[in-house]
Amino acid sequence: METTTSSASTPGSTADAQQAPASWGQLLGRQHGLTALALTGAVAMHAINVHIVTTILPSVVQEIGGMAWYAWSTTLFVVASIVGAALSVRLLSRHGARAAMLAALLVFALGTLLCAMASSMPMLLAGRTVQGLGGGTVGALSYTLIRLVFPPALWPRAIALISAMWGIATLSGPAVGGLFAQAGHWRLAFGALLPLLVLQMLLVQRQLAPSRLLSRAGSGGAGIAVKQIALLALSVLLVAAASVVNVPLWQWLLAAAGLLTGACAIARERHAAQRLLPQGGSTLAHPLGMLYAAVALLLIGTMTEVFVPYLLQHLHGLRPLTAGYVTALLAGGWSAASVLFSGKSGAAGRALMFRGPVLCALALVILALAMPWQGSVALVASGMALALLGLGVGMAWPHVLNAIMLNAGKGEADAAASAITTVQLYGMAVGAALVGLAANALGLAQTADRAVLGFSAGWLFGVFAIFPAMAAWAVRRYLRT
Repeated sequence: METTTSSASTPGSTADAQQAPASWGQLLGRQHGLTALALTGAVAMHAINVHIVTTILPSVVQEIGGMAWYAWSTTLFVVASIVGAALSVRLLSRHGARAAMLAALLVFALGTLLCAMASSMPMLLAGRTVQGLGGGTVGALSYTLIRLVFPPALWPRAIALISAMWGIATLSGPAVGGLFAQAGHWRLAFGALLPLLVLQMLLVQRQLAPSRLLSRAGSGGAGIAVKQIALLALSVLLVAAASVVNVPLWQWLLAAAGLLTGACAIARERHAAQRLLPQGGSTLAHPLGMLYAAVALLLIGTMTEVFVPYLLQHLHGLRPLTAGYVTALLAGGWSAASVLFSGKSGAAGRALMFRGPVLCALALVILALAMPWQGSVALVASGMALALLGLGVGMAWPHVLNAIMLNAGKGEADAAASAITTVQLYGMAVGAALVGLAANALGLAQTADRAVLGFSAGWLFGVFAIFPAMAAWAVRRYLRT
């Protein structure tokens, strides 16, 4: 077991905050390159797996059955990921950086093996749950370990690199999964990850050795926020259930119950002895609360991409593969902006934190106006809007996350960083459910009539533009304080 001691300096110190971001060469060069790979490689495999599974799941169901449980493959994965992310700080403080990441990768590998061997849908769901537990822990640890293995000047670049892995996964995952599915070997899509996970564990074993860390994790005395974790998990399960029932009344009742349960988790957080978020993270009156709100609201807005491939196929006549890669412009824009704008600092970095959400809101308005129309001009405008939506998130993301780590109180930097993944996953889960409910209410999924589809698309994107606008408001409040 690795020994852990308190960090010698507070991550949110003025000296740290005043340092300008270093160059990409400094992060990826000889001194830090392999360490960066130890963090981002784990995230990349987790992210690619997410998109591979989405692509091969129809083939899986065709062989082993279980169509009634189709959506729960993703739901259980997300719920387990939230639990894993919430437990990551405890794992890190008790066992140290190297042992924590190795344990998370081992759990992820076990879940992957179960999925590859699945002979029934219950076994696959068990594997996906174990995968989610390991994957959520990996994601949270990657953000948390940034402050332990890199100097503060490299934090924005490291955050941007981790963020870019999700964009790369969005572009490559469906293609890889499609190749395995088309060849009739969906099990190999899981099995191919196992040797890569072994190599990743060897890299982590070397690069995250205690002697290589710039600082150590905090005290291991903190407990586990069991009630808040349980409430968040129940909240996700309820909103997910709302998206799969067919009776409109039950859809809205389950969604309302899910959101109310999430609100109860936040209320409980404010007065709990064992917290899931750092001090102030659950209230909009505190800078951290404003920043976490911005993260969740941005992601809720981007979840409208769930219906973009459907609309591109039925409104614009694109083939499925083409529609998929037009939709991937969002991920491409996110990755590109994260890389291009992560080097900004000072006033420029703060400006990007606000301009990014504003650009997201504008992009969704453009989508609302362009998507319903026919023709090449409308299609090009829709593609550009998707890219702008990704650019908006990407330009703000590294700076918002860096601000979260810098604003954490003394002894709470690990909790602040790991909570990013918890908030991110919860925002995506709630966003996906709300988009599904809105689409059902508008009749988007129940008709092939182009006029109705166009009307529904306009309202869907227009209404969800409110969420990044609210994120811009939250960032504005943070900047003023």
